[in-house]
Amino acid sequence: MTIELKHWLNSINHTKEDLTDDPDAIKSYPPYIINKCLSGHLDCILFANEMNKYPALDKDMQYSFYLNSLRKRKRFSPWMRKDKISNLDLVKQYYGYSNQKAMQALNILSKEQLDFIKQRLDIGGMT
Repeated sequence: MTIELKHWLNSINHTKEDLTDDPDAIKSYPPYIINKCLSGHLDCILFANEMNKYPALDKDMQYSFYLNSLRKRKRFSPWMRKDKISNLDLVKQYYGYSNQKAMQALNILSKEQLDFIKQRLDIGGMT
């Protein structure tokens, strides 16, 4: 039986229900994606970093660690879209900002300003 990512995350974050009753269920556990999802939350980042130190750890052990270590809480963060990532690179290059500063700048820049930056950084040629 395969379990979807949203069910794994909901189990770790909110319901605290152990989904590993079925021995085949743990085969569908995606450790890298779970670490990536949880690292976006301030209260989980140290736990995710700890799991990144031990990539060879069994899936069952990593899941149990998260299930029993993280406090019960509703956590949600949307995935960053591809166009935002390319705009992030433009802002970083144009202003010389770090990732964090560029993300803050993206939130306040208008579409026209982003188009202007895109035009200024365009060096020609084929894309």
